[in-house]
Amino acid sequence: MITLGALNDITHIRHAFFTRTGGVSTGLYDSLNCGLGSNDSPAAVHENRARAAARMEVPPGHLVTCHQIHSPTCVVVEEPWTPDTAPRADAMATRNPGIALGILTADCAPVLFADSKARVIGAAHAGWKGAKAGVVEATVARMVELGAKPGRIVACIGPCIAQRSYEVGPEFPAPFEEEDERNRDYFAPSRKPGHFLFDLAAFVTRRLGDSGVTVIQRCPNDTVAEEDRFFSYRRSCLRGEADYGRGLSAIVLQG
Repeated sequence: MITLGALNDITHIRHAFFTRTGGVSTGLYDSLNCGLGSNDSPAAVHENRARAAARMEVPPGHLVTCHQIHSPTCVVVEEPWTPDTAPRADAMATRNPGIALGILTADCAPVLFADSKARVIGAAHAGWKGAKAGVVEATVARMVELGAKPGRIVACIGPCIAQRSYEVGPEFPAPFEEEDERNRDYFAPSRKPGHFLFDLAAFVTRRLGDSGVTVIQRCPNDTVAEEDRFFSYRRSCLRGEADYGRGLSAIVLQG
């Protein structure tokens, strides 16, 4: 379990970027796979989620995740839902204590947010598609609706695919550069002719800054390279594996 200082400094929240260790799943899902959308044993996934909920100091039913679809949609959480009734969305915000907002990733960037004074928290699943579509901005906007102010929000970006591992094709940069010429800064030449390396974490950081967030901290980890610690969709694809686990990141207001 990884925590970051910017959120650790806030006394009335608890957060975690969970690694893949400490669960009961086996094989490709070894061991803390929290993704019900995987082909892992549902019983194992529920046990893993219960273990994560315990670390967040909430009952298993108070750890909520969305049916993630790589969208910019952020929902306000008023009360816990079941996995079967989870909304199709990629971000959440709440001011209600005792509900852990969970994000599932396997290379995409999990982002956890908190405004200490307003006692408002948020969580977002920011892959390239969702980040480009505005999921970060949508999360900040929802938090503002609940009383937060962008300049007070602390945002932490969890483990995700690093630039050195994120090779993209020749067509990939153009839509980013057409949207904002600054985006060319997030592409470096790859050793493969005509291909590029994309810096997802830096792109998300810039979107956070453009939203008015000034305190931003990033994990330095690479989910592709660090196989013993993280699940990775790209690594599974490169190996031709049938499926992959999903890691959990979560944040909860306490008291």
